[in-house]
Amino acid sequence: MRKLIVTVLSTLDGYAAGEGGNVFVMPIDLGFDRYNLERMQAAETMVFGATSFHGARGYWPPLADDESAPAVEREISRLHNTLDKIVVSDSTAPADTEPWSGTTEVVGRAHAADRLTELRSGDGGDIVCFGSLTAWNDLLAQGLVDELHVMVGPGAIGAGLPTFNQPVSQRLSLLDARRLDDSELVALQYAVGPTIS
Repeated sequence: MRKLIVTVLSTLDGYAAGEGGNVFVMPIDLGFDRYNLERMQAAETMVFGATSFHGARGYWPPLADDESAPAVEREISRLHNTLDKIVVSDSTAPADTEPWSGTTEVVGRAHAADRLTELRSGDGGDIVCFGSLTAWNDLLAQGLVDELHVMVGPGAIGAGLPTFNQPVSQRLSLLDARRLDDSELVALQYAVGPTIS
């Protein structure tokens, strides 16, 4: 059985993006990129919401061949370009997935739980989700997330998009807590258990 692992960056005061979804106010450093690369190297499938998908496809594709980009970003780009992708969206058309149309499947929100259940029941590498707040919060509420990795950074922005947009009804069990190498980020890894009654 495959695991669905969500990795999310959060400020100390519990926001995953600034007002209007601004991610540039977030405490991102190369430690964050290295951590995400590790997750991607163990994965075969990525899950996105529409906003995160379109942001990724507008940024990552050309970096694989950009010798001026850091090596970690070139490798993240290469994996973005080759891994299978699921986009949970009611508004994204297949034509909107270029240059990744050959590796991208668009799934409507009403069908996302069934598709992710099918993927999780198969064999293969991990299924990873970065950002995509609406998509992963919905999947978490439906009991489909196996691990939640919260990267807490040294910032408090006071307003924005909360990391959790609904209460978590499942039991979270701490697997690991560590400061990332050469980074100000702390990675908190949780196993997501059954619903607390």
